[in-house]
Amino acid sequence: MGISDMIAEFIRGELEDADGVLELQRNDLAQRFHCVPSQINYVMSTRFSPEHGYIVESRRGGGGYIRITRVRVDRPTLLMHFINSIGPEIDTRSALAIVRNLYETEAISQETARLLQIVLSDTALRSVPRSTRDVLRADLMRQVLIHCV
Repeated sequence: MGISDMIAEFIRGELEDADGVLELQRNDLAQRFHCVPSQINYVMSTRFSPEHGYIVESRRGGGGYIRITRVRVDRPTLLMHFINSIGPEIDTRSALAIVRNLYETEAISQETARLLQIVLSDTALRSVPRSTRDVLRADLMRQVLIHCV
């Protein structure tokens, strides 16, 4: 397990203990894991983004902190949030992160998650020109999620 995975797992565990809202000092966390503060920033941006179901607030400086909030809402509201957050296009990585988050929060079934992963993949969209794949991917994702509401 890499350092980023260890940091993310630690934060997820602390979030569970804190009932979904956690305040951390970036430097304290970096010291705990013997890494540079930019490693903490990397974990925040890649593992705790809105598409993963988190709101991250940050204040830099001596008294700076990171506040992470796990978004917990009912299923239809969560689905509508993601439907509305999908822009005119979405890349594969972002789409799959949303699918994973929706599955982990039980907003969609395992079967729906697997079908979305297949349908949204570049392999499934290989006959579509690369310049328009992300647009089609966003449209497909929106339509499937609308059906799930």
